[in-house]
Amino acid sequence: MNNYQNKTVTIIGLGKTGLSCVDYLNAQQANIRVIDTRENPVGADQLPKDIPLHTGNLNQHWLNESDMIVISPGLAVKTPEIQTALSLGVEVVGDIELFCRVATKPIVAITGSNGKSTVTTLVYEMAKAAGLKVGMGGNIGIPALSLLNEDYDLYVLELSSFQLETTYSLKAMAATVLNVTEDHMDRYVDLEDYRQAKLRIYHQAETAVVNNEDKLTLGEGKNQGKKVVSFAEHNADYFIKTENDKSYLMAKNEVILPCDEMMLVGRHNYMNALAASALAQAVGVNLAAIRTALRQFRGLDHRFQLAYQANGVRWINDSKATNVGSTVAALTGLLVEGKLHLLLGGDGKGADFSELADLINQPHIICYCFGRDGAKLAKLSPQSYLFETMVQAIDFLRPTLQVGDMVLLSPACASLDQFASFEKRGEEFTRLAQLN
Repeated sequence: MNNYQNKTVTIIGLGKTGLSCVDYLNAQQANIRVIDTRENPVGADQLPKDIPLHTGNLNQHWLNESDMIVISPGLAVKTPEIQTALSLGVEVVGDIELFCRVATKPIVAITGSNGKSTVTTLVYEMAKAAGLKVGMGGNIGIPALSLLNEDYDLYVLELSSFQLETTYSLKAMAATVLNVTEDHMDRYVDLEDYRQAKLRIYHQAETAVVNNEDKLTLGEGKNQGKKVVSFAEHNADYFIKTENDKSYLMAKNEVILPCDEMMLVGRHNYMNALAASALAQAVGVNLAAIRTALRQFRGLDHRFQLAYQANGVRWINDSKATNVGSTVAALTGLLVEGKLHLLLGGDGKGADFSELADLINQPHIICYCFGRDGAKLAKLSPQSYLFETMVQAIDFLRPTLQVGDMVLLSPACASLDQFASFEKRGEEFTRLAQLN
């Protein structure tokens, strides 16, 4: 199954992941060719000179001649050229499939529309605190195949729906779909199509960790997991108990930690902590290590992060909120003493924004909308202003700020209409916040 020697393998897409596939298959003595639809792909200069590279479009002749195609997550399997190759019997996989075929140590696999990077990093920190040698990668940081270069005790993988579409051999010791909300509707037929891609993570999993507050995360049939563990605010195996005005993260009858001992704040982060604790316990990480990680973890950049605080005003950078569900999570249960100045906008990727309407139609919330879908967002609330850019929006709201107010960038949209990435958008917001 894993003998690629002298096989003709076409890798689609360069970048870090593509190059990791090249290195791995080169070591297996495969006959490799690389295609990238960009004219000047990132990483072309690092490609060994003896490996042919085709740029600008998909070379159908190369695809049809292949024994196997390793497809970039950025390209849909439904693409006509790929469908043609499939019809000729060519095998189409992703880099995660190559990894799963040879990985021998336990895998924790994490997907979801929102929160997956936070939960992946938390599980990694919990396992590290328990003294395990842990490799973290996939959709976060390091390509999965690069993790094979070290001898790890445990792998923690963040997986996107795109990666899961071409993965067949994943047998996770613990797996979760954190939540399912509309995202990438420009790539999927409908929400159910997207959900089914996510649910593939449970196939052959030992323990499935499901969100009892989101029925869409519950598997069925083969997408179920041998053992099912749940998390939710109430009525779950991992839940929040409140007594004497104090809240606790609970694992069945055992206190994991009082919520106020965590660095992370907000209800959505308590849910992330419960999910991470359930996954960590499922692979044998002890509660002491889980507590240590929860007390020390400060969160990830651009995810509901305090960017600046001055004159009684907090500026919160949640630029990673690239879909509606993520912004809903940020706003749910959010307490602000004064007014909430909410920055919304960018490229909505075909999403339905109506779920935001009830949350933002409140007397203390003012919306400042910008970018490609700014006009659509501005229609959701009468207390909305419309701008071309985020800079204009911040210039407009800055003179109105008072003690107790919060400025929150949680845009519910991708950034690529005006920024190179959500990180660049968050960095620009932080820079603007610090201007007096």
